[in-house]
Amino acid sequence: MLSMPELGLYFSFLLFLVGLFTVMFRKNILFMMLGVEILLNAANLAFVSASKITGTIDGQVVMFFVMAVAACEAAIGLAMIISLYRAKASVEADDLKLLRG
Repeated sequence: MLSMPELGLYFSFLLFLVGLFTVMFRKNILFMMLGVEILLNAANLAFVSASKITGTIDGQVVMFFVMAVAACEAAIGLAMIISLYRAKASVEADDLKLLRG
C-alpha cells in the first residue's frame, strides 16, 4: 500500500503531464497560463511530498519561492494578455508578434 506522500508524488506527476499537454497543445494564452499554473502547482506538490518523505522542511521552503514566482508570472502574463487584447481583440498565441516594440 502506498503512503500519502508517495501518492502525492504520483499525483504531482499526473498534474505535471496535464499542465505540459495544456501548454503544448493550446493556442489560447489564457489556457497556456492555466497550464503553467498547473505545472507550478505540480512542482509544489512534489516538493512538499518529498519534504514529507525525507522528514525535512526544505521542500516546504522551496514551495514558498515557487509560489512567489507563480504570482509574478501571473501578473506579467495578465498584463501581456490585456495589451494583446487591446491591440488585436484576440488572445491567441500567434498574435503575440504584435507586442514587439
